[in-house]
Amino acid sequence: MIKRKVNDMEKEYGMNDVVEMKKQHPCGSRLFRITRLGADIKIKCEQCGRVIMMPRRDFEKRMKSVK
Repeated sequence: MIKRKVNDMEKEYGMNDVVEMKKQHPCGSRLFRITRLGADIKIKCEQCGRVIMMPRRDFEKRMKSVK
C-alpha cells in the first residue's frame, strides 16, 4: 500500500486496487485496476481490458479516487 498526497488529499493505493479516473476511457468506463507499481504505473480498464502504462506523476494527477 502506498500512501501519497494527491491533489491536496492523502490517497492510498496498491496492487489490484480499483481506481476511478477523472476522464473516462473511450469505451465509457472510468474504473481501472492497478496491475503494476513503480516509477511507471500500469492500469487495466475494468470494462474492455485495455492496458495503459503511464508515469506515476501523470497517474496521480488523473486519479480521482480509490474504490
